[in-house]
Amino acid sequence: MRKIRNLDDGFRIKIDHEDDLWTLSQICTPGSIVGMLSHRRDSTTGTQENSRAKSAERKPMWIVLEVQSSSFHSFTENLRVHGIISEAKIDIGNHHTHIIVPGNEIEISREGGFSEADNSLLVKAFSSGKRINSGLLVVENDEILLFEVTQYGMRDVSQFSLRGGGKRYSDTSGIRDDFFSKVAKETILVFKEHIPLIICGPGMARDIFEKILRNLGAKNEILNSPTSIGGRSAANQILTDGLADSIIGKNALISQIRVIEEGLRRISTDGNVCYGQAQILEAAKQGAIEKIVILASILRSDNSEMNLFWSNIIDDIKISKGEVIQSSSDHDFGEQLSSFGGAIALLRWKLN
Repeated sequence: MRKIRNLDDGFRIKIDHEDDLWTLSQICTPGSIVGMLSHRRDSTTGTQENSRAKSAERKPMWIVLEVQSSSFHSFTENLRVHGIISEAKIDIGNHHTHIIVPGNEIEISREGGFSEADNSLLVKAFSSGKRINSGLLVVENDEILLFEVTQYGMRDVSQFSLRGGGKRYSDTSGIRDDFFSKVAKETILVFKEHIPLIICGPGMARDIFEKILRNLGAKNEILNSPTSIGGRSAANQILTDGLADSIIGKNALISQIRVIEEGLRRISTDGNVCYGQAQILEAAKQGAIEKIVILASILRSDNSEMNLFWSNIIDDIKISKGEVIQSSSDHDFGEQLSSFGGAIALLRWKLN
């Protein structure tokens, strides 16, 4: 996401990547003002032609909406923003939907400016620069899992299994190689050559798969990393243990996962950590919070009192030089965070 220029209470921005849509989905809440070049049917252009109605012409125009709601599903390529037209050549006061995709330029603002939570997300998006997602492959003799790692989540792409009980055939290299070749062809179709790949898993199957992938013409940057386990757990091990940091180490997802993982470790060892609203409030008042990871959706609930509660806590954390990390729930660790009330704080000292 690129900032084109500052507005009185917002920004004009350019959407560069699908990940930017997740950020915008957190910002485009009721009360936001969003303007962009869109299309609207001009009813004055509809006529009768040979006794048949001629449909109204769709005209391009700059349309500004007072946002009422937005609709976004993770790992999709568009964000739908619904609202009432406040500025346009026609139909002021009517409903309209902006469909925002990478490549669009939009103006987004909010009367009085954005909240601290919104500004924090936007600043990180502006400073992140060009980002490339990664492919993550967990390879075993009889099963291969494909994931896409983005800035804010890990998406299941495909799962391939050697039918008929692959483990019985694990000594038959021809059957396994045919299986690997089929999956390698699919991998090349899914992950274009500019997308780096991480191949992981226990044993030597991953080395054989990489060789087949190269023989089929794959030109991707490939990192081959062993794991102690297989399946989805191997993908999580790659993310938590830093086994692929040369490719994804600066990914925003990694910073979320590392703090959640550290928080869970401290909880299991009765360390300097807290969760739950009452404990987090007390820790924030004491200036004890070093880092807090919190689901972004919690900071933007429909409950205004709850939004004010978390806004005050974030202000206290900022005053004490703590760090606030907003997390998505589109990965296994985000789901774990939900089970702890949506926020875990790493503390400078234990609360009494």
